[in-house]
Amino acid sequence: MNVSTEFIITGLFVFALAGFLGFETIRRVPRLLHTPLMALTNALSAISLVGSLVVLGRQYSTYATILGFIAVVASTINVVGGFLITDKMLRMFKTRHQKPKKAAEAEVGS
Repeated sequence: MNVSTEFIITGLFVFALAGFLGFETIRRVPRLLHTPLMALTNALSAISLVGSLVVLGRQYSTYATILGFIAVVASTINVVGGFLITDKMLRMFKTRHQKPKKAAEAEVGS
């Protein structure tokens, strides 16, 4: 095996290990902590988005450019989807409908 093949195999091993570790970490998080963890994950995804933009912009090789583009697309989907889910979860904790102040006072006075 040459150096590039060993590099690719090592990279795939690290990727698989990180995926397994991330899955096990997320699976064991209580539901109450999910929203803060999701916000932290969005921040990490934003960092990986910046890194993938750097790889894409440098244009080291065609292979790196294609991988950089895939990383940009995946990171962007992750960041946008994460923020949408976090926003939806935070809206669940807001009060449903508050009556206008005058209407509430009129009901109390009756």
